[in-house]
Amino acid sequence: MELNTLRPAVGSVTSKTRVGRGPGSGKGGTSTRGHKGAKSRSGYSRKIGFEGGQMPLQRRLPKFGFKNINRVAYKAINLVDIEALATAKNLEKVGLEELRTAGLISRKQLVKILANGTVTRAIAVEANAFSKAAEKAIVDAGGSISKI
Repeated sequence: MELNTLRPAVGSVTSKTRVGRGPGSGKGGTSTRGHKGAKSRSGYSRKIGFEGGQMPLQRRLPKFGFKNINRVAYKAINLVDIEALATAKNLEKVGLEELRTAGLISRKQLVKILANGTVTRAIAVEANAFSKAAEKAIVDAGGSISKI
């Protein structure tokens, strides 16, 4: 096989159908659009979700729930992760920068420390929010917390 011998499969390449070029072409008259109606007109564009006049699905289904526009989304980091990071890298202070370099959070994420696990050594923890139990566990172990 050579590059200069490559050809498309038989029947896969066809010329574009030319419509509206007289009755002899077989595609004249209505130009394959059928008779009347919005779809036969020039400039027609169907709206997203339009179902031919039938009540669209997004209007038939019931709406429920509530989206709070003031919600603040935090990335949850457990005390287990803080303890493991501090032990592995021998850190006295664990802040957002240390969590980013460890790959636990991304650049713009807000962090909340949760009390899943225990802290066995004094660690200074810096985060956007703390659960009450996590705060207590860090302070009881001799560490300190600072909210950003």
